[in-house]
Amino acid sequence: MTGKRLFIHSVFLFLLPILVAWYGISVAGAVVLVMLALAWRWMITLSGIIAPEKIPDLELETIAASHFVEKVRWCMDRLGIEYSERQWVGVLGVFSMGRSVPELKIRTGLVRSRIGNSPEILRYLWGAYAAELGDRARFLEPTAERLALEKRLDRYGRDLQVWVYYHVLNDRKLTQHAWGCNSPSIPAWQRYLVIAAFPVLRALLRKAFSITEGHYAKAVQHIETLLAETDALLADGRVSILGDESINYVDITFAALSALWLQPPEFGRGKADAVRVDRQRAPAAMRADIERWVESYPRASGFITALYQSERQA
Repeated sequence: MTGKRLFIHSVFLFLLPILVAWYGISVAGAVVLVMLALAWRWMITLSGIIAPEKIPDLELETIAASHFVEKVRWCMDRLGIEYSERQWVGVLGVFSMGRSVPELKIRTGLVRSRIGNSPEILRYLWGAYAAELGDRARFLEPTAERLALEKRLDRYGRDLQVWVYYHVLNDRKLTQHAWGCNSPSIPAWQRYLVIAAFPVLRALLRKAFSITEGHYAKAVQHIETLLAETDALLADGRVSILGDESINYVDITFAALSALWLQPPEFGRGKADAVRVDRQRAPAAMRADIERWVESYPRASGFITALYQSERQA
C-alpha cells in the first residue's frame, strides 16, 4: 500500500544520516544514497498511479469518544452514505502529528483530499450531496441563522472539553479508558504508547486546554448559559431548536456535543461502546454537575435523549 511505502521511505530518510556517520561513507557515497532515495520516492509515486492503493472513497478518522466526531458521524449516518471509520487512540494524533479529529479523507480517482474540523466537513457534505440526495440532505443546509448557532455550539463543545478534562485527568485509568486504551478497534501499538506516555500527554493537555480552577469555572458558566437559553427556546414544544419544522444539523450538533456529559446509551451508534464512561464511574464532582444540569435544564436534556432514541439506535 502507498501509505506503508511512504512510511518506510520516511523512516529510511531519518536513518540516512546515521548510516552515513556509522559507516563513514564518503561525500560521493552520500550523494549516491540521496539519489537512490529520490529514485525510490519517484517509484512510490509511480506505483500509486499504476497500481493505486485500494482505499475507501470516504474515510473518517476519529477518536471514538469525541463529541465533535459524533456530530459528523451522525450527519453522515443520517445521509445514508457509505464510509469507513478509522479510530485513533486519545490525543496521540494531535500531539504527534498535529492532526485533530474528525478528519474526512475523500478519494476522487487518484486524488486524495483531507478536510478537518466538523463545520468544514458538514459544508463539504452539503455541497457534495445536496443535489444528489435532495430532501435527504436538506437538514445540512447552512442558513445564516444555523451557521451563527453552530458557531456558538462549537464554543460550547470546547468548553465541555475543558469541563471533562478538569474532572477526569487525575484518574489515570478512567482517562485511558475514555481515550480507547481498552478498545480492540484501536491498534495495540497506539494503546501501549499512550499508556506509556500518559504523564507527558496529561501535562500537554493541561497546558493546551488551560485546565485550571478559573478556566473550569468560566467553562461551566458558558455551558450553563447555553443550556439555559436552549431550554428556554424549547419551552414552546418546538421540534427544532431554531423553530424549524424538522430537525437540522444544529439540533444534531447540540445533541452530539451534549452527549459528552449526558452519555446516552446510543452515543456513537455502537462505535463508541468500548470507550463510554457511565455516570456511576465518573468522579463525584463530575456526577454532581451532570445531575444539576439534568435537573435544571429538563427540556434540553429531554430533547437530547429523545433525539438519540429516535435516530441513533445501533
